[in-house]
Amino acid sequence: MVRVAVVGAGYWGPNLIRNFAACADTQLVAVCDTDQKRLTKALAGFPDVAPVREFDELLGRADVDAVAIATPVGTHAPMGLAALRAGKHVLIEKPLAASVHDAKELVTTAKEMGRVLMVDHTFIYSGPVQRIKQIVDAGEIGDLYFIDSVRINLGLFQHDVNVVWDLAPHDLSILDYLVGRLPRSLSAFGTCHADSVREIEDVAYLNLDFSGGLLASFHVNWLSPVKVRHFIIGGSRKSIVYDDLEPAEKVKVYDRGITVNGDIEARRGVLVGYRTGDVWSPHIAQTEPLARLVSHFAECIREGKEPITSGEAGLRVVRILEAAQRSIKAQGGRITL
Repeated sequence: MVRVAVVGAGYWGPNLIRNFAACADTQLVAVCDTDQKRLTKALAGFPDVAPVREFDELLGRADVDAVAIATPVGTHAPMGLAALRAGKHVLIEKPLAASVHDAKELVTTAKEMGRVLMVDHTFIYSGPVQRIKQIVDAGEIGDLYFIDSVRINLGLFQHDVNVVWDLAPHDLSILDYLVGRLPRSLSAFGTCHADSVREIEDVAYLNLDFSGGLLASFHVNWLSPVKVRHFIIGGSRKSIVYDDLEPAEKVKVYDRGITVNGDIEARRGVLVGYRTGDVWSPHIAQTEPLARLVSHFAECIREGKEPITSGEAGLRVVRILEAAQRSIKAQGGRITL
């Protein structure tokens, strides 16, 4: 079993604690947090797990093979680097780091130390996204034309990052998983309403150009009165609608679209015809994504495999986030990646 310690017992840490404790391939040996009350609360029900107040003390423990970091974004790189240099395998909550420079250093250090570096892009391990990946890779969608994503809700406001760095990594990681490459350019707009002093944007729009006819757009928002989680993939043959809030049929495949008349003689007439076919919803396995993630983390450590959400994948997402931030500050100026 892989012996794991969780760093950070705040918002996301308890979820990692629960799943590492339940996983048959891992043993949760310690949890680290500077706040004693938070640490005590997180470890209620886990009497055999050691509470640790100091991060350096945790890294010095011989019974820790890997650490999972669930702390503020600005601490991801320094803590991750320290853990890797201490010989630990590392799982880091999204996003991988607060800058491209820091993300690159994490990736490089993991390779130098021969340790697994993995990013907690949880949605990649969800049943709906895994099924979408299968459908896209099988060619059922055809050529990808567009991807539209909406992730909006009222709160939860962050104090260290804006809405782009908070919400967009979820959908950008799904995009990266499906496409596997960076866009050639992007532009972004964002604005501040609740915290204009620190200029923390709470509403933002991103537009990505992948060339080859593929465009992707993202709307992230902390101010919406309703919660929406829509991810739409349009292709030359079929389209997919993924609604994460749908209780039963989260993924629907639409055999609807257009047919373009390629006959030169017919170009004087109607060029486009409309196709309306069936709509079907594939079966989705009901397994908690985080349970799959921690099991995959242990598997990669044991077998020396590269994670699906590797450091390289995390770096690509951070590249987009940093470019989007530059574009926002430039009033939507287009950034080439």
